[in-house]
This record gives sequence, C-alpha cells and structure tokens, in this order.
Amino acid sequence: MHVHNHHNNEVMKPQSPGRNAGDEFDAAGKSLSEALRISFIILKVIMVVLVVVFIASGFRTVEPDEQALVLRFGKIRGVGENRILNPGLKWVFPYPIDKIIKIPVAKKQNLPINSFWYYQRPEELLPQPPGARIRVPETLDPVKDGYCITRSEEQSQTGLAGNDYHIVHCKWQLTYNIDDPERFFKNTYTDDTKPGQSYADVIAKSIKPLLERLFEDAVVSAMVHYTIDEAISSQDRIPKHVKKLMQEKLDQIESGIAVVSVQLTDITWPRQVDNAFLASIKASQASQRTISQAKGYAENTLNEAAGPVAGQLFESLKKETAGEEDELLWSELAGQAQEKIAGARAYRTKVVETAKANAEYLQKLLPEYRKRPELVVQKIYQDAIEYILNNVDEKIIIQPTEGARGKEIRVLLNRDPKIKPKSEEK
Repeated sequence: MHVHNHHNNEVMKPQSPGRNAGDEFDAAGKSLSEALRISFIILKVIMVVLVVVFIASGFRTVEPDEQALVLRFGKIRGVGENRILNPGLKWVFPYPIDKIIKIPVAKKQNLPINSFWYYQRPEELLPQPPGARIRVPETLDPVKDGYCITRSEEQSQTGLAGNDYHIVHCKWQLTYNIDDPERFFKNTYTDDTKPGQSYADVIAKSIKPLLERLFEDAVVSAMVHYTIDEAISSQDRIPKHVKKLMQEKLDQIESGIAVVSVQLTDITWPRQVDNAFLASIKASQASQRTISQAKGYAENTLNEAAGPVAGQLFESLKKETAGEEDELLWSELAGQAQEKIAGARAYRTKVVETAKANAEYLQKLLPEYRKRPELVVQKIYQDAIEYILNNVDEKIIIQPTEGARGKEIRVLLNRDPKIKPKSEEK
C-alpha cells in the first residue's frame, strides 16, 4: 500500500518545473475573447451594411411618362390621391413587404386592326411593278376574307329594316393610352413581367386581344348605319362614331383605358365587283355634277331675276300669305324683277297722266263740240291723219273711183332697201 502511494505521488509531479498551468489558461481565454470581439465587430458591420442595402433597395424611380401603384402585401397602399405615385424618386419598403407597379400612362399605343380586310396572298404583299395585274378570286371567301356590312341606299332613305346590305373592306388604326392606373390594374388582366421585359410591352401584348374584340364590335355596330357611298367618302364622321362606341364599351368594364383617336386608314369595295362599282361611281358623279349645275343655274337665274332675296320671296309666295316681311322683300328686289317693276310703275304713271291729259283736252273741247260738233270731229280726224302720215315710211294715196270697176292696187312686199325707216334716220 505504501509503495502504491509513493508511485502516485511521483506521477502527479509537474513535468516542467518553473511553468504554471494557470497562466496557459489565461492566455487561451484572452485569445478567445479577442477573436469573439473581432467577430462581433465584423458582424455589426455586416448588419449595418445589410440594413443600408435593405433601405437603399427601397428607392424606385417613376419615369416622366409613368404613374405607379404600391402594393403592400398585395393590397394597394394609400388613400385618395396618395394611392397614385407621380413621376420622381420614391421610397417604399423592399420586397416582400411592398411591390411597386409602374404603369405608362402618357405613352400612346397604336394598334392596327386588319380584321375587315380581304385575304392577300404572300406575293400580293410584295411591291408590284407598274401595270402588273393581280389575279382576283371570282368569289369572296367568308372564311379567309374579312369584310364589313353597310346598309343599302333604300334603307337609309326609308329607315325601314331589310336584308339588302353591301360589303366593304376596311383597315383601321386605334390609338389609346391608360388614363386611370388603379382601374386598369384592378379590372384589366396583364401578364407578369419577366426579367428583361418592359411593363409597357407586356401591357400592349396582354390587352391586344381585348381591344381587338371590342373594336371589331364597335365597327360592326357603327357601319350598319351608313351606306357604302357614305362609308367610302366619309373619312371623319364614321371614325368619330366608332371612337364613341369603343370608349363606351371600355368605360362599361371600367378598364381605365382611353381612346385617343380612331383612323380609317383604307376602305374599298369588293374586288370582284370593281368594274361595276367604278361604273356606278362614274354615273353617280355625273348625276351629282348635273344636279350641281342645275342648282347653280337656278340660283343664278333667281339672282338675275330678283337679286339675293329671290329665294326668300319665292318661299314666301308659295305659302300664299302676305305680310310686312313680304312687303319688305318686295322693296329689296333687284335685277330684272326690279326693272320690270320700275317699268310697270312708269307705265302706270304714263297711262294715268295720259288719261288725265286726254280728259282735260276733252273737257276743253266739250263746249266747242256742243256748238259745232261736225267741225270738231273733222278737226280731230285731220289731226289724227296728220300724226299717222308723219310717222310712216311710205305713203300710197288712191283716189276714190266711181263704178263697179275700181283701180287695181299692187304692193311690193320686198320694198326698196334704200328707203330707211324714219326711226333709223333719227
């Protein structure tokens, strides 16, 4: 037992005399403490950097042609006007708290509509040399060819429904923009943007089918109110009608889209009836030209006859009612009518004055006539004969003869041209 204890005491003796074990533990603790301190400093720096990066990632730029909505956990943030962010630098909570949706409200998008145009083969789309003739199908194929229906001339005049319609081919262009970002985001479906895609391009691609269907419906609804002549000649009224219908349909679904303009870029009749339609147009133009000439002739005739008030006076005369306005129109007459009226008034004055003069003359002759009637009558007769003989070009005097056989008188109808009437000599 004693030997064993002695052996244990020898084992527990320090191997390196002069070095204390407590000093080694202190050095290790200091090293660990220093490492932990440095690690905490680095961790704090990293956390500060992450916080700065997190805050900086919340800055977003809204371009001048854009407005933005902020979604906080999927719902639009803000109340009233604050729900819409105007152009400029904005800060929002980074994803996944907030998400900013930029909508191009000032950018105008053009959408061509060719649904109503006839089918063209690839070779027809290429530039054709001058004088080249394209083979036109004999009949219209409703499966391939697009077309639109217009009403007939009789329906337009009578207003009655019927089954007589005409076909036209037309091309359109729709120009639109987004005027209400919130309604557009809520009620109009668009695909999600992928890396490298702009939201404007995604919007244009997503809503193209919707706009095409609504526009086609607006065109069909509008064109049935016009004849084929009105459709071909009207480049302004029909597009305005289509624009109105299109905007009404977009407002009904609260799309947030505004129609900027609608243009009718091309319109024509079916190619299969080209010759007949050209002949019809030529006849219509000739008819319109004749009507215009007739109206112009009527206006010129009325103006020459009575001046600018001729039309008003003519309409007033048809009513068969006279009034102060008619008297005023009569006083404003000009042209030939005024000359006729003036001549009639002068003739009336002349007749009245002549009658007065004759009456005065007869009044003066009456006392003499009562005394010597035969002498007065003979004097009047002589004065009349003298007046007549002084105003004739040729005089033929025949003495009276007695008996059954008188003198034969022959008068040359082709009188001597050297003898001129007195009126010409004067």
